[in-house]
Amino acid sequence: RTLTVVHDTVRFIAENRGIQIDIDALEPDDAQTYELLRSGRTTGVFQLESSGMRDLSKRIGLESLEEICALVALYRPGPMQLKDQYIESKHNPSKLVYDHPLLEPILKETYGVALYQEQVMQISKDLAGFTGGQADTLRKGIGKKIPEVIAKMKQQFIEGGISHSGADQGMLEKLWAGIEDFAAYCFNKSHAVGYTWVAYQSAYLKAHFPAEYMTTLITQVHDDKPRFEQLVKDCQANGLYVEDDSPVFT
Repeated sequence: RTLTVVHDTVRFIAENRGIQIDIDALEPDDAQTYELLRSGRTTGVFQLESSGMRDLSKRIGLESLEEICALVALYRPGPMQLKDQYIESKHNPSKLVYDHPLLEPILKETYGVALYQEQVMQISKDLAGFTGGQADTLRKGIGKKIPEVIAKMKQQFIEGGISHSGADQGMLEKLWAGIEDFAAYCFNKSHAVGYTWVAYQSAYLKAHFPAEYMTTLITQVHDDKPRFEQLVKDCQANGLYVEDDSPVFT
C-alpha cells in the first residue's frame, strides 16, 4: 500500500507541477526530510507515525538513514530496552566504552548497541571464532528459541572467545546474556533497511510535496473513516485546506 502511495504521488506531482522525481534515486541526506522526521509531524509516514515512534524520532534526533534504520529495529519488544542506551551513547559519545576492541567496528554504527542479527553473527565470528555456518546456527537457535541449540552455542561462544580473541570469561558471560535477551526479537538489518528506505521516501514526499502526498493518502483510505479523519485533521493542522465537496469526500 505504501509503495502504491509513493509512486502514485510521484505521478501526481509530475501531472500537477511538471516536476519529475526519481524516487528510487533520492539523496539520503535531505535536510528538509530529517527536519520533518525530528519534528514528530509524521502522520502518514511509513513506519514512523505512531506516538512511540514520533517520540523516539525526536529523542534520537534523526540525522541519517542509519539512524532511521536503528529506530525501526529499536522499536520492537526485545531491543526496546536498549533505546535509552542508544540515545545516551549518541548524544554523549565520550561515555561510550566497548568491552572488547573487536566490538567497536561491529557496533560503532549503532553507538555500541547490538541491534541486528547480522551484528550478533559478526560478534560470534570475530570474538569467538565461529564459522559463517555456526554464526547462522546461533542466529536461528536464539531467534527460534531452541533451548538445546542455545545451550550448546553458549559453551562454544565462551570457550571460543577465550581462545580466539583472549576475551575475559566474565565479559563473555555478560555479552552472551545480552545477546540471548534481545536476539530472540531483533531484526535482520536487510529487513530494517528495506523499511527505512520506504519510510525515507514517504517522509521526503510529505516534507517537499505535502499537498500531493496527503491527497494521495486520503484518496486511498476514503472508505476507512477513522483513518480518513485522522489524515484530514493532519492536513488542517499543517495548513493544508481540504474542500468538503471535493471528489475525495464522495
